Amino acid sequence: MRIAIIGANGQLGTDLVEVFGNDPEFEVVPLTHKDLDVTIPESLKVLKEIKPDVLINTAAYVRVDDAELYPEKAFAVNAIGALNVARIANEIDAVNVYISTDYVFDGEKGEPYTEEDVPNPINVYGVSKYTGEIFTRNYSPKHYIIRVASLYGKAGASGKGGNFVEWVIEKAKHGEELKIVDDQFMSPTYTKDVARTLKEFLKLRSEFGVYHMVNEGFCSWYEFTEAIFDVLGWNVEIKPIKSNELNRLAKRPRFSALKNEKLEKIGLRMRHWREALEEYLKEKGYV
Repeated sequence: MRIAIIGANGQLGTDLVEVFGNDPEFEVVPLTHKDLDVTIPESLKVLKEIKPDVLINTAAYVRVDDAELYPEKAFAVNAIGALNVARIANEIDAVNVYISTDYVFDGEKGEPYTEEDVPNPINVYGVSKYTGEIFTRNYSPKHYIIRVASLYGKAGASGKGGNFVEWVIEKAKHGEELKIVDDQFMSPTYTKDVARTLKEFLKLRSEFGVYHMVNEGFCSWYEFTEAIFDVLGWNVEIKPIKSNELNRLAKRPRFSALKNEKLEKIGLRMRHWREALEEYLKEKGYV
């Protein structure tokens, strides 16, 4: 199975290339921003030559607060980019995998969201990703919309300059005060686990549609930070604060944890977020 991975040097893309590349059932074609730009339809014509069986689109504008100031930038990549990929996928008869987000939900449910719940994004980033989902669904019949959440991986997110785990570790190393919100709950997810699960998922040739793919369980950002330092064995003072104290431009969903209901129905399970975090910290050489 030939897999073209768009955004191959990103946080998730890096692990996808590695995990799929180590399996003889797959032939991986990694594509970075230099190879193609999802916002420019012309540049996607390279996919006609590659002729992939599956396209995995990880290209994304992920600066949640900046998206409020520059909605056109978020929509160019997350929505119009998804439309361009969907059109070319349909043209070359490839399966189109669009990586989406927990931020398509408003966070008011109070318990983990399933694939059956109706999205209602409350910030520009979420709206742009949900629009990308709609374009994917309506312009490429052979599609999987994979919702992930609160990603962290060894490569770090280029758009954010790292990831949350590295950010809190760096602050602690420099003795800086750590103020972390304790009233926002999510499903922290290790990119390597997404890559491993997506690989097995594609082998099953499951029914097309929307699937959630996150590590099991959920926690607040404060609890996640506590867990990081607990695994490291560091004694670090963490000050819990409320999200409204941060004065951020974009509203965040209060509770955006996801449940992998459809994955479990086809026999795929993802491990608990705590176990995944431990492996990540070992992989990075902290433990």
